[in-house]
Amino acid sequence: MGLLSGAAALSFRKGCRWHRVAGNVFFVSMLGMSTAGAYLAFMKHQMNNVFGGVLAFYLVTTAWATGRRRDGETSIFDWGALLVALAVGAIILTYGFEVANSRTGPKDGIPAGMYFFLGSVALLSAAGDVRMLVRGGVFGVHRIARHLWRMCFSLFIATGSFFLGQQQVFPHWLRKTKVLFLPAILPLILLIFWLCRVRFTNVHSTLEGAGQPSGGVMNL
Repeated sequence: MGLLSGAAALSFRKGCRWHRVAGNVFFVSMLGMSTAGAYLAFMKHQMNNVFGGVLAFYLVTTAWATGRRRDGETSIFDWGALLVALAVGAIILTYGFEVANSRTGPKDGIPAGMYFFLGSVALLSAAGDVRMLVRGGVFGVHRIARHLWRMCFSLFIATGSFFLGQQQVFPHWLRKTKVLFLPAILPLILLIFWLCRVRFTNVHSTLEGAGQPSGGVMNL
C-alpha cells in the first residue's frame, strides 16, 4: 500500500485532490511500515534496521508536518524531531565505522557505505531542522522542497527495503537481471527531478496557488 500510494502521489498532478488523498494514504502507510519494521527488527536484535525504521518514521512525519503548516510555523514537535535526527544519525554512523573497521565483514550484509549514506542523510536533516528553527520556519519554495525531499527519501527507504532487501520474493531469473535496482532507486531520480523543477522554475508559485494545506499533506 505504501509503495503504490507513494507512486500515485508522485504521478498525480501536484495540488490536485487525488494527489492529496494518495499522499495521506502514503503517510499513514509509512507510519505503519516503519513502526512495524523497527519493532520486528528490535525483536530480532537487528539494531541497524531498528534505526533505519526510525529514520523513515522521522522523515515522513517531518515532511507531513511541513505540508500541514503555512509559511513560518514551528512547534515543540520540531525540537523533538531534531533530537531524534541527531541521535539516529550519530548511531547509524557509529555502525558504519564499526563495519568499516570490522574484520568479519558487513553486519547483515549491509556495507559500511550504506551506513555512512543514511547517517549523513539523518544529520543533514537535523541541520535543516536547526536552520528552520533558527529562522522561525520555512517559507515558499524552501517549504515545498523540504516536504518534497523528505517524502521522496522515505519512499526510497521503502522501495530499497522491498526491491533490494526482500529479493527472495521475486523469481530467480528476475534477480539475475539486476532490474530490481531501478525501481529501488527511482524515488531518488524523481526527487532530483522535482527539486530541480521547484528550484529553477516557477512551479512553486503554481503549487502554492493551488491551495494552502488545510489538515492534509502538502499540496505537492
